[in-house]
Amino acid sequence: VVTKITEVVLSLRILDETKSSTTIGFIGLGNMGCPMARNIIAKVLYLFTYSLILRNREGHNVVVYDIRQECVTELAEEGATTASSPLQVASEVQYLITMLPDNATVRETYQGDNGILKSVKKGTMLIDSSTIDPELSKYVGKLAEEKGAIFFDAPVSGGVNAAREAKLTFMVGGPEKYFPTAQDLLFTTGARIVHCGSVGSGQTAKLCNNMLLAVSMIGTAEAMNLGIRLGLDPKLLMSVFNSSTGRCWSSELYNPVPGTMENVPSCNNYEGGFLTRLMFKDLTLAQDMAARTTTKTPLGSSAHKVYSKMLNNGFAEKDFSSVYQFLKQQSPQILCVTESI
Repeated sequence: VVTKITEVVLSLRILDETKSSTTIGFIGLGNMGCPMARNIIAKVLYLFTYSLILRNREGHNVVVYDIRQECVTELAEEGATTASSPLQVASEVQYLITMLPDNATVRETYQGDNGILKSVKKGTMLIDSSTIDPELSKYVGKLAEEKGAIFFDAPVSGGVNAAREAKLTFMVGGPEKYFPTAQDLLFTTGARIVHCGSVGSGQTAKLCNNMLLAVSMIGTAEAMNLGIRLGLDPKLLMSVFNSSTGRCWSSELYNPVPGTMENVPSCNNYEGGFLTRLMFKDLTLAQDMAARTTTKTPLGSSAHKVYSKMLNNGFAEKDFSSVYQFLKQQSPQILCVTESI
C-alpha cells in the first residue's frame, strides 16, 4: 500500500503547484462507493502530510455526501469533511466523483434543486462512476460542459473486494486532453484505468462487460449445481474449473457456492456485494442498447430473464451470485427462458 501511495504522490497531477490545496468530493457511499472513498481519504491524508512536510502547503481534503449517514459518519472519523447536499459538495471541490445506483439518482444528483450543476465551478472535473445509460452520460456531460466543467463517465469493474483493495478497473469516456489528470485521480482507488473514447463510451464498455459477467455467473452456478447434485465435492469441482477451460472470474474469484471461498458474498449469506437488482438494471440497459442497434444477444436476453425472475423470488437485495441458490430452488419448466436463435 505504501508503494502504491508513493507512486501516486510522485505522479499526481491533481497536486498542481499553483494551488495551495486540493479538495476532492465523493458522492454515493454504498457497497462500492464507501470503500472507494475510504481509499481516496487514506491517500489524501498521506498527501496532506507530504505537502506539509515537503512542500509547505496547506494540504488536501475530501468532502463526502450520501443520503444515508452511516458511512458518512465512518468516513468523517477517518478524516473526511461532510456535506449536507450534492450542491454543497460541488461548491467546495475541484474534483468530484459520483457513484450512484441508477439513472434517476444520477439525474437528481446532477440536475436537482440541490444538485451538482447548481453550484459547480468552472474547471471542476466531474467523474461519474455510476453504471447508467450511455445516452444519459452524454446528456449530463453536455450540461456539465455548458457550466465550464470537465465531465467523464468512468464506471468500474472488479467487485467489492477490488474496491476495498483499490484494484478496480475503470472504463473511462471523456476528453482525451484531460484524461491523464482523471487517470491520476482514479489511481487512488483503482489499478487499471482505460480510456475508451468520448463521453458515454465507458458506459458502453461496462454494460457489455456486465452482460458477459451475468452470463458467466449463471453458467458457473449451473455447472456447480449440476456437479454437486451428481456427487462431486464443491471445492474439488471449483479447483477443476479453475485449472481447466471453464475457468472464469465467477468461478475463480467470486464463486457462488457457499463454503468454496472466503471473503465473497456467498460465504456471507450473499450480503453486500453487487445486488441482484443492480445486475438486472445493467442487463436492462444492455438489452436497450441491443435493441437500439438491432443486435441479437440470445444469452444476454436469457440472463436478463433469469435475473428478472430472481427479483420476484426474494433475491433483489442479495448479491447477484445468489443465482446459484435461485437455480437450486427452480424446476426445469420455470427456467426454460432461452430464446431460439
